Amino acid sequence: MSQKIQIFDTTLRDGEQVPGCQLSTEEKVIIARELEKLGVDIIEAGFPISSPGDFRSVVEISKSVTEPIICALSRVKIPDIENAAESIKYAKRQRIHLGVGSSDIHIKHKFNSSREEILEMAVSAVKFAKTKVEDIEFYAEDAGRADLAFLAKMVEAVIKAGATVVNIPDTTGYCLPDEYGKRINYIFEHVSNIHQATISVHCHNDLGLATANSLAGIRNGARQVEVTMNGIGERAGNTSLEEIAMVLKTHSYLGYHTDIDTRHIYNVSKLVSGMMKMPVQANKAIVGKNAFSHSSGIHQDGFLKHAENYEIINPNEVGIPSSLIILTARSGRHALRHRLELLGYQFEKSEIDELYQKFLLMADERKQIEDADLIELVGYFTTVGVK
Repeated sequence: MSQKIQIFDTTLRDGEQVPGCQLSTEEKVIIARELEKLGVDIIEAGFPISSPGDFRSVVEISKSVTEPIICALSRVKIPDIENAAESIKYAKRQRIHLGVGSSDIHIKHKFNSSREEILEMAVSAVKFAKTKVEDIEFYAEDAGRADLAFLAKMVEAVIKAGATVVNIPDTTGYCLPDEYGKRINYIFEHVSNIHQATISVHCHNDLGLATANSLAGIRNGARQVEVTMNGIGERAGNTSLEEIAMVLKTHSYLGYHTDIDTRHIYNVSKLVSGMMKMPVQANKAIVGKNAFSHSSGIHQDGFLKHAENYEIINPNEVGIPSSLIILTARSGRHALRHRLELLGYQFEKSEIDELYQKFLLMADERKQIEDADLIELVGYFTTVGVK
């Protein structure tokens, strides 16, 4: 039986921390409503104590969105927790997401503290937050570099204190997939009350491994994955929502599923990119402009014969109308004939052979050939009597 993976979207919190990508409250509400339509389970709406504007945004999202859980970020400080609880009071389903460093690097150099003091801070904060809302998520920051025995002790303690979800973040994107998977597995094997909470994975992309690490976490027992649209976020970004959704859908035999309506992915991607003024890189998996584009002659020929030769996803599944054949000097006769037929032109094989030679000369000069260039090319041949 397929197991449900909860999608925790932090586009409006971690994603919005990208320099130059800040949103107004109204823009955040628009994106939150689209994330609701997309089918995310949890929306991390912001870090309300960070500014009056962020507090207002969390409040307004709480009022505007009904299906997903609305989550507010907090440090392990009483004022933070009280502020977070106040910001989500209008939400139909509420969650506070609080935490503290778990690695010795953070404990020593960020908090100037000890393991014992950090553990007490974590437990006390969870207990206090539990008096405000029922659903408490605890993040063990920098868990990717934490001592495993201490990390397991922290997870067990916060679950005992009332945490319903425990987030095991690879905050710096340090881990390799097998190492991160082993960390999640270790927690399941060494935390006695592990099944009283959901284990979540929150991976950063500093080494380009965020999606791979998140998948490794899922395969070792995590049932919530924290993501952003287009993979945006601090530094090199976060695990990409669209990548996780399509990995699990494409590899359904693994036995996991999400409630993401993948047909809305592309539109939400464009919305987030446009509002945050952050272009999606052309070769970005799933939503990049080249994700379903073919320019090599060998690939174009194979694709035109049977799309699955070179595409493992039908673009319609993610809301993209069709694949693209990009004409360049690397394109072959099959691709040229295909584009000409789409424009309403029919040529015999011998004519295509001759036309193709002129096409290559034009492509070398102009790099990428558009429909207007083809019309010009055909016009030339019509003038000289080839057709």
